[in-house]
Amino acid sequence: MMMTSEWAFILDEADALSSMILNSEPVRNYQQAHHAVYSDRVLVEKIAAFNRMKVQYEDVQRFGKYHPDYHTIMKEIRKLKRELDLDEKVANLKLAENELQDMLDEISLIIGKSVSEAVKVPVSNPFFETSCSSGGCGLGGNCSCSA
Repeated sequence: MMMTSEWAFILDEADALSSMILNSEPVRNYQQAHHAVYSDRVLVEKIAAFNRMKVQYEDVQRFGKYHPDYHTIMKEIRKLKRELDLDEKVANLKLAENELQDMLDEISLIIGKSVSEAVKVPVSNPFFETSCSSGGCGLGGNCSCSA
């Protein structure tokens, strides 16, 4: 592949976009929230305990209620998850992750649609997905569903 001035311009624009993303408020919020969670030794130990319990939970899922420790493990995994979910630092990290993901989804859609309206961009937030009436259910705009 030959490097042309057009490719150089695209690479420069990609570098500028990358820099803007890395210096954005959602990225700073995510970094601060991540640091707050993973610098707290007690919280890190709770996360590690949850991850260890998750391994046992996956084993229980293979056998279902016939596993000898089914009720104990199911109760413990719910308890540990609830503790983590109620922790303010973990909640802030989840919010920051969602905010950052929404920004990245929006950027992906803008880039995808600038290439072609038919480009399908996977997004995590249904708000950004196109509906049948405006996009076409993956058929290139020829939607025939009745939704």
